[in-house]
Amino acid sequence: MVRGTSYMFVTGPNVVKTVTHEDVTMEELGGADTHGGKSGVAHFALNTEVECLQKIRELFGYIPQNNREDPPRRPTNDPFDRADEALLDVIPDTANKPYDMHEVIRRVVDDGDLYEVHADYAPNLIVGFAHIGGHSVGIVANQPAVLAGVLDIEASLKGARFVRFCDCFNIPLITLEDVPGFLPGVAQEHGGIIKHGAKLLYAFCEATVPKITVITRKAYGGAYDVMSSKHIRGDITYAWPSAEIAVMGAKGAVEILYRREISAAEDPGARADQLQAEYAERFANPYAAAARGYVDDVIDPRHTRARVISALDMLQNKRDENPWKKHGNLPL
Repeated sequence: MVRGTSYMFVTGPNVVKTVTHEDVTMEELGGADTHGGKSGVAHFALNTEVECLQKIRELFGYIPQNNREDPPRRPTNDPFDRADEALLDVIPDTANKPYDMHEVIRRVVDDGDLYEVHADYAPNLIVGFAHIGGHSVGIVANQPAVLAGVLDIEASLKGARFVRFCDCFNIPLITLEDVPGFLPGVAQEHGGIIKHGAKLLYAFCEATVPKITVITRKAYGGAYDVMSSKHIRGDITYAWPSAEIAVMGAKGAVEILYRREISAAEDPGARADQLQAEYAERFANPYAAAARGYVDDVIDPRHTRARVISALDMLQNKRDENPWKKHGNLPL
């Protein structure tokens, strides 16, 4: 949609004012930025028609002409085995400190190019197209710099829509995961976070394209399962040494599991800190999950690009079919 000249709405401002007495302009009700940032109806909001046409041309560099073709490969001079030292310093020393997942994506994909989709809608989840080792891929990534990367209703819908689009057109999915859980709150529960979160779960479960996941830091609870885990038919899962795969973070777990013990201690604060440290040492790492086969390998962050490309090469002839049925029962 073009800002200032294109509008979409079911009923215009005059009808809205007559029926609900709300005074609203065309731009506020159904302009490009409204649909691109609030309702999520528009995937791109641009300033001119020329920019829109250029964006469409770029899009066809990532998707095939139809669902029976493979996505287009793109030659690159970016070395397949390029290691990036900066990836060692991306994850902050403090677990609750944010970082920009765009930085990880740019350092892994070919030539640092990400064609981001729905950039202004639910920015706590990044989705978009890229090439990795010449392969066209769809990127789904939590964004710790926004809402700590939690999954909420809007992010779940955004992710589910993108995953299903990629699966329709044979585009492999790369998931970069740093998710502390689903967003808690009355508004989310009453808004149907269980139902909408299940749409993202269903989309990943249903997808038959190659699915590769890299866990960079947090992978907690149900949100860990939803983000293309091995439990829902993910093909390959890698984890950085900084990965924390657990039901929840150390602080929350200790407060629930050891509430009585902490209350009875002479120094509750010190005892809580001690228990948190013990929990973190035992569970806040990727090795327990790797020992159970939920993680295929704990990798050096610098070699993420090479490992993802190797996995894509291995999976490029993947053939996976869902059981025959008229259609799946998507949780709408």
